[in-house]
Amino acid sequence: MAELLTAAQMRAVEAAAITSGEVSGLELMERAGAGVVSAIVQEWPELGAAPQRAVVLCGPGNNGGDGFVVARLLAGRGWEVEVFLYGDAGRLPPDARRNYDRWCTIGSVAPLEPDLEPSTCGAALVVDALFGTGLTRPIRGLGLTLLDLAEQRGQGAAMAPGERPDWTPLIVAVDLPSGLCSDSGRVLRDAAFVGLPKRLEAASARADLTVSFHARKLGHVLAEGPEVCGKVVVVPIGLDARRARAPRRERAEEVTGPAFLGKQGAGHKYSHGHALVLSGGFARTGAARLAARAALRIGAGLVTLGAPGAAQMEVAAQITALMLRRVEEAEDLAALLEDARYNALCLGPGLGLERARDLVPVALEAGRAVLLDADALSGFSDAPDELFAMLHEGCVLTPHDGEFARLFPDLAERLAALPDTGPAFSRADAAREAARRAGCVLLLKGPDTVIAAPDGRCSVHAAVGARAAPWLATAGAGDVLAGLISGLMARGFSPFQAACSGAWLHVEAARRFGPGLIAEDLPEALPGVLRGLGV
Repeated sequence: MAELLTAAQMRAVEAAAITSGEVSGLELMERAGAGVVSAIVQEWPELGAAPQRAVVLCGPGNNGGDGFVVARLLAGRGWEVEVFLYGDAGRLPPDARRNYDRWCTIGSVAPLEPDLEPSTCGAALVVDALFGTGLTRPIRGLGLTLLDLAEQRGQGAAMAPGERPDWTPLIVAVDLPSGLCSDSGRVLRDAAFVGLPKRLEAASARADLTVSFHARKLGHVLAEGPEVCGKVVVVPIGLDARRARAPRRERAEEVTGPAFLGKQGAGHKYSHGHALVLSGGFARTGAARLAARAALRIGAGLVTLGAPGAAQMEVAAQITALMLRRVEEAEDLAALLEDARYNALCLGPGLGLERARDLVPVALEAGRAVLLDADALSGFSDAPDELFAMLHEGCVLTPHDGEFARLFPDLAERLAALPDTGPAFSRADAAREAARRAGCVLLLKGPDTVIAAPDGRCSVHAAVGARAAPWLATAGAGDVLAGLISGLMARGFSPFQAACSGAWLHVEAARRFGPGLIAEDLPEALPGVLRGLGV
């Protein structure tokens, strides 16, 4: 796990270090600027081989101060550097003003006025140091500047890999691309300009590389953040990771791997749990079979499919290692659960809405670990409070955006609203509030999957950049995720731990298989994933 910070948390870390006398604000700014230059040269060695031309856009805060350091260091390498300042130099914060003055001893600063388009023709690099993590409102007056950069990125992106027109500069953002909310990954937009021509509406520049400091921010991995940021590199600037750390319930972490998945050699099948996956009726069993197969592959000792009588022959013809029991109605499930060895239940994939309304209350009353997905959630869309009243801390809900909107319409409405102030409402905020209401762990599915617990703990698994897995956009993939989490809970993982590990394994299996993936391939890719982890 790697911590993801909000803008306020990052400011608290910096302030604590400065107050302690460990470092000055000016030293932090110098380290940040040096880190940006180092990251640029490391990402594009050809830029370090000979002096180039750069345009540096500086804003009215400390992000602009970082930009002046970058300009000075590039000039020290022999680069031709053109610097623009948005705002009044007399109103710069003290440390930013010091670096403005230092730059002015070797170069000039031109005003970046509304609708000015600084020419980037012939520039190898544009550094966006306009607004960083502290942005709380849409950028006004820079529409043409940002659009100019965005259009160049778009044309450059159409070229073959590694090919770039001479006039298209590389864009590097300092901390965050200007216009992006640090806490939500949403571009802040002015409602007065939405719907007008794009030259007036442009709200953020897209970067090829974003260089951040100390730790990633939530905005780097949520919503539009990954697309706008490009590649994100985190540069250490000498801050103690534990200084001014927020309480655990207020922190967010990035899922970077699963919990330990090994097994003890002395165990037997019942030592590793018995998962029960409930199926729908005839011709509706495929989703449950996918979930059950995943639960077995991830190491549950036994997995049983509970199917109605009309579907038993269909299921029996398709399974071997999985077990099969008849579960027609609520009474059948209650009788089956008298066997305490069924310690994790999975309801939802292909279950059917009426069957979900009948079986979910029995499953929850049994007090076992329970995962609810798909129909088990949609079956209560007209009475979400009824569902919430039955849930307990051993549950995991795994909605996609549509299911989430049906259970939490007010939170979905806030997510869909135009983000015109910051910090904007984020998927992490929504998942946390939903988990609190439900009283259990909630996993909000998406490329930026968010896992939240009712006590405020939050993790994000971002399937973006090097971990992108677009092949997961296929029917049945979500059913496999449900099975993975259920199987891990059967093995004794806590709901939160199982959800985080399941999300990571789900993507890793897709990445290992690659193009051509269908849902059936995911469980079969798991052994290779586990071997790669040394399990």
